[in-house]
Amino acid sequence: MTNLTISLDENLVKQARIKAIQEGTSLSAKVREFLANYVKPTPPTGSVTIPKLPTSKVGGGLQPGIDPCSNRSMFEAMDAVDDLKLFS
Repeated sequence: MTNLTISLDENLVKQARIKAIQEGTSLSAKVREFLANYVKPTPPTGSVTIPKLPTSKVGGGLQPGIDPCSNRSMFEAMDAVDDLKLFS
């Protein structure tokens, strides 16, 4: 093992030591765990498919009844499009 000198806020170190003790470990062990996870390669994520929202055929934009300021409204509209694909 190698020693590492870092500068940290004194209060942060005290709080971290207390928490580590409460978890039955040491601050050094927690730092080792963090660094091991930090350098671990992350598997590539697949491409994300963004569902299309229903748009008006007349003037463009969202269909009436879809509130772009409401997450619920947007999710419901995307789910409705997915449901239509299942039944068509």
